[in-house]
Amino acid sequence: MRIRFTICALAFFFTTLTPCFAHHTAVIVNKGNAVANVTSAHLTKIIRGEVKKWPDGKNIILVLHKDSAGEREALEHLNKMSAGEWTAFVIARKDSIIFVDTDADVLKAVQAEPGALGLIEVRSIDNSVNVIRVDGKLPMELGYLPH
Repeated sequence: MRIRFTICALAFFFTTLTPCFAHHTAVIVNKGNAVANVTSAHLTKIIRGEVKKWPDGKNIILVLHKDSAGEREALEHLNKMSAGEWTAFVIARKDSIIFVDTDADVLKAVQAEPGALGLIEVRSIDNSVNVIRVDGKLPMELGYLPH
């Protein structure tokens, strides 16, 4: 019994101290976009299509992965939607969202479209795009909304 307790205590200890290697998403925009910070509420409105233009008048184009469980979960959480609601939402807006396969494709699409907004894994960030702060936080900071 004592050995079992010790093993459980050690397992709990190591899982709470081990860094989380979860999927960390960054919100990115075209280099020419002057927006550097958005609130989570405004980001939700952008993703839902309620806000269609940036402050400079450029149309917002959403660039998403075709098959990314981590991205889908982050967007479901951000929009407070179930998986089924999110799927129905995407189907209804399929003409206003660009779907791509990889982070490299997201980067290319965001570079090519001045009003584009995309989501990528933080390890894929390069200097060809700008990373947007969400509620004043950058990816990997505690409380950054999309992860």
